[in-house]
Amino acid sequence: MEIKEIVKNKKDFLALLLLADEQEDMVDRYLEKGRMFVLDDGGVKAECVVTDEGNGLLEIKNIATDSKSQGKGYGKKLIEFVSQKFHGTFTTLQVGTGDSPLTIPFYEKCGFKRHHAVKNFFTENYDHPIFEAGIQLVDMIYLQKNL
Repeated sequence: MEIKEIVKNKKDFLALLLLADEQEDMVDRYLEKGRMFVLDDGGVKAECVVTDEGNGLLEIKNIATDSKSQGKGYGKKLIEFVSQKFHGTFTTLQVGTGDSPLTIPFYEKCGFKRHHAVKNFFTENYDHPIFEAGIQLVDMIYLQKNL
């Protein structure tokens, strides 16, 4: 298993990026300014894009695991990698997600705690309703952990 940074042709991973953020113009808002890491284990299994939000805050803008590889710890490995790589450079790692029973428990298991919410984020920023586990996502829930 290898985790490597992608600096060119990030859009080559668009299909994987769209698993976590299903509207391409939203991905375009952070993809080029972000740092992208992919986890390769006999093929690319997962990816993560992080951005410097200033004041010691590093944000996970996108993290996704190929649907056939979910539940095998690849997402957690990427979070651990990013946490170690940026420890000492940033003080806080943040992630924003929908209020979903699929994602919130995953991040909490990775050491994140709920921090704040942005009301109506998904309804105001996406051109169609976003559903996860049969639930329409409305508010963006931000979780943070210390690095």
